[in-house]
Amino acid sequence: MFTPPLPRNIPSSTELHDVRWLRSSRSTGMNNCVETARPGPGPWVGLVAVRDSKNTAGPALLFAPKAWEGFITALR
Repeated sequence: MFTPPLPRNIPSSTELHDVRWLRSSRSTGMNNCVETARPGPGPWVGLVAVRDSKNTAGPALLFAPKAWEGFITALR
């Protein structure tokens, strides 16, 4: 049975139900950062969701945990 690959973006982050979005502790509170969440049961379980804090109903990008960790490590 063929299983299509999971989408790596979601047109609206509101499609991720019952997630807790987290903002960096280094955020200045001016909504100029990103928020992350770990989707629970469903098609995106195990991935890391990332959205723009200025547009909370906008799109979310999905990353495999290792890819997200690599990105964060490269920023440091």
